[in-house]
Amino acid sequence: QIPKDPTQRWLRELAALSHQLQQVHPNVLAKILKQRTVYQNEEIVVIDKPYGLPVHGGPGIKNCIADVLPILAKMLENMKAEPLHLCHRLDKETTGVMVLARSKEAAEKIRLLFKTRQVEKIYWAIVLGDPDPVEGIVEIPIVEKEVQSHQSHYKMTLAPNYRLRREDGKVVKMRKDRSAERAVTRYRRLAAASACSLLELQPITGVKHQIRVHLAYGLGCPILGDHKYSHWSKLAPQKLPELTLRRLKLEQSKARHLPLHLHAHRLCLPLGQPLDFVCKPPHFFQKTLRKLQLDIPKD
Repeated sequence: QIPKDPTQRWLRELAALSHQLQQVHPNVLAKILKQRTVYQNEEIVVIDKPYGLPVHGGPGIKNCIADVLPILAKMLENMKAEPLHLCHRLDKETTGVMVLARSKEAAEKIRLLFKTRQVEKIYWAIVLGDPDPVEGIVEIPIVEKEVQSHQSHYKMTLAPNYRLRREDGKVVKMRKDRSAERAVTRYRRLAAASACSLLELQPITGVKHQIRVHLAYGLGCPILGDHKYSHWSKLAPQKLPELTLRRLKLEQSKARHLPLHLHAHRLCLPLGQPLDFVCKPPHFFQKTLRKLQLDIPKD
């Protein structure tokens, strides 16, 4: 049954898209990724990762990028081609620039570039609210913790080095959490409207869910459609401001269908000469920008 309301239809299509990618034959998935190839040379293949496709397998996951790398390599080169190799990862819901390597040596070289922070990564995200200040750096360590609630689950969260003392409001150093990882994210507001902002983000470090955690818990501006990091103690759909709901023509009860609006927009790889890759935000992301009247900067 197709909903009459265009917004409902659009959200249904997105959920179906993610579901479809899990149902298709691996050959079909490899073909989709081949069509989304934005660059290739003798060392690397760069793809524009679709929404809702996991990079690695896991419970309940039938299709993932890792599994179809041998098929994709053959489609791009020939039947004798070596499987492609993963160099880095993007979350299942994140879209955009992803680099694959044609050989083990190339993969190791690129992984080292990522590890030593020589790769410049620029993300775009639509967030709720307006960061204050409008540009800056969030540098707060991140740790994984178990959330004690009626449904126990794990989440990444902040492990700050300092806190304000209740009695006198003085800044005091906290005992360091041994398992916390250093995390640094630069951010800059590109546009603001409809109780939302479009941010440009540059993660300097590469901690799991870093951007999502720094935005939600560090800046108090969770990513639109990030239902996991919009609350701490519960698993519940994101609560949206009235104005945002109105502009999206959405009821709060349907907010749970909103996809995560996080896009790997640009990646600069220093391989010999610097290689610069840009992927436009996916159709749903652009549509949301239009509905919220957030103007995409011309770059």
